[in-house]
Amino acid sequence: MPRQFTLPDLGEGLEGAEIVAWLVNEGDHVVANQPLVSVETDKAVVEIPSPWSGTIARRFGAKGELIKVGAALVEYSEGAGADTGTIVGEVQRSEPTREVEVPGRTKGLQVLPAIRALARKLDVDLNLVQGSGAGGMITRADVERAARSLTEAGPAEQLKGMRRAMAQRMALAHAQVVPTTVIDEADIDAWSKETDITIRLVQAMAAACKAEPSLNAWYNAEAGERRLLSRVDVGIAVDLEGGLLVPVLRNVGERDSADLRAGLNRMRADAAARSIPPEELRGATITLSNFGMIGGRFASLVVVPPQVAIVGAGRAERRVVVNSDQQVIHRMLPLSLTFDHRAVTGGEAARFLAALKSSLEKP
Repeated sequence: MPRQFTLPDLGEGLEGAEIVAWLVNEGDHVVANQPLVSVETDKAVVEIPSPWSGTIARRFGAKGELIKVGAALVEYSEGAGADTGTIVGEVQRSEPTREVEVPGRTKGLQVLPAIRALARKLDVDLNLVQGSGAGGMITRADVERAARSLTEAGPAEQLKGMRRAMAQRMALAHAQVVPTTVIDEADIDAWSKETDITIRLVQAMAAACKAEPSLNAWYNAEAGERRLLSRVDVGIAVDLEGGLLVPVLRNVGERDSADLRAGLNRMRADAAARSIPPEELRGATITLSNFGMIGGRFASLVVVPPQVAIVGAGRAERRVVVNSDQQVIHRMLPLSLTFDHRAVTGGEAARFLAALKSSLEKP
């Protein structure tokens, strides 16, 4: 009998993946472990191998289509071998994933059945409509106005791949973390023109973690446990066209500048090519967002559990400062530190930021 192979568990709690390219055609004979299709998850493009040998009778899904875990991927003709239990990217999580339920706003609204029917007809989400009727009731005019606005705005874009996963992670982080941000500036006027800003930031973070270990930690809210980590593994936020990836630069406190730069260049190239191994996207103990390379001075950043802190570096610029009662023009680097106030005290965060600034201000 024909036998179907469903999209296997992709690990990390992922619900599905987007088809990038089929590597086999209907009618092809494949052998066990031969790549069938490449799919894009929130973190990388991976190839899914065949669990057995046989002939492909049917493919399910076209390029760009989102396939959910457990949905049919390919069908084999009679005579397919035994299932080898293929699992792609299986990982162990440091903290269990929890779903965050956000009740729909329309549950508390009084909306006439005719208005609901009109909203369905015009494809209008009533959660996004501001009612102008008595007591905030949504009227026919409100729905029609919303429909016109949607038409003028153009077609909606379905979030996929990295951007969809980013939205899910940020929503989860927002629901779980109690964020607080402190800011300061580092005087980097003594730096040479050849100074690598990102590498200096990474090294300064390692120094700050040594001075105040409380921010190089993981926090398990369900267990009420905080784990201080001796090794500093810095997640580096990489801005890509399709969304955001955060590869991890390992053991930064024990590596020299050249080694760190080589590792960072390789990670960024792999991230841009979407070929970065999944294990290089896990296990960060603290994160750096060097958004000043694009623009902006200070930021209130997002801490992604189980981490408890993220450092942001803004755009360095020359400005007037007071030094020994004299006004001088120095190059200043804006710093933002957002931390999870459930696991980190204000004093610990302030000491970390002071140590970060002190390290950066060295020539």
